[in-house]
Amino acid sequence: MRLKGKIAVITGAGQGIGRGVAEIFAEEGADVVVSDLKLDSRTDEVVSTITKLGRRAIAVQADVSKRADLDRLFDTASEKLGPVNILVNNAGIETIVPFTELTDQQWEDVTNVNLKGEWMAAQIFCKRLIAEGRPGCIINIGSIQAGKVLPGRTHYAPSKLAIEALTRNASAEMGAHGIRINCIHPGLIETPMTDWVLKSPDILPQVIAQISLGRPGKPFEVGRAAAFLASDDAGYITGQAIYVDGGWVGK
Repeated sequence: MRLKGKIAVITGAGQGIGRGVAEIFAEEGADVVVSDLKLDSRTDEVVSTITKLGRRAIAVQADVSKRADLDRLFDTASEKLGPVNILVNNAGIETIVPFTELTDQQWEDVTNVNLKGEWMAAQIFCKRLIAEGRPGCIINIGSIQAGKVLPGRTHYAPSKLAIEALTRNASAEMGAHGIRINCIHPGLIETPMTDWVLKSPDILPQVIAQISLGRPGKPFEVGRAAAFLASDDAGYITGQAIYVDGGWVGK
C-alpha cells in the first residue's frame, strides 16, 4: 500500500472523480477527509466505503471559494484524523455559455471555485506544512480543456489551464520545503458532470472517435494516477501536468 499511514484531504469528494480518488487512496492505505459543498447521502456513502476498506474517514462540508471554510476544513481534519500529508484539489464546477453571452457573475462563479479555490486551499495547506516543518504533496485537478478547445467554455477552460501555471509556479517555491505539487488533467471520465455527453447518441460517438483508447475513462483511473503522484514512487516529480485522457489531446 503506497499511501499507508498518510492522511489526505480531497475536495469535491462526494461523487465523480473526487470519489474515485478517495476510494483508491483508501485502498492504498490512506485515511481520507471527504470534503464537499454539501454533506448528504453521497458523502455518507463515500465515508462508508472507505471505512469498509479498513481506513478512517470523515466528511467535512466546505465551500472552497471561502477561506474560512478551508481553514475550518484543515482544522477539522487535523483534530479528527491527525496531520494532513496530502491535498487533492478536485472541487470544480462547469457551465457552458457562448462567449458573447457570458456574464461577469458566470465568470466569477466558475473561476472562484476552479482557480481561486485551488490556490487558497494549496496556500493554506502549504503554510501549515511549513509552520510544522513537515513535507507534503498537492495534486491539483485540471481538465482536458487545458489542452482541448470546446465551445462555450471561455470561462471554464482558462480556469483549468491556469491551474497548470499555478502548479508550476507554486511547486518552484515550495520544493525547498519538501512540498511537491503536480496537476492531473482528466479527459472524458464517467461522472455526473459528463453524464449529458455519455447519454447523447449524437455527441458521444464524435468524442469517442477522438480518443485513442476508444472509450471514456473511469474515476478510479484518475485515482490511480493521483495515488502514484502522492506516493514516494513519485518523489522526484513536481511541477508537472499529466493528461489522463485516453490519448484525446494527442490524437
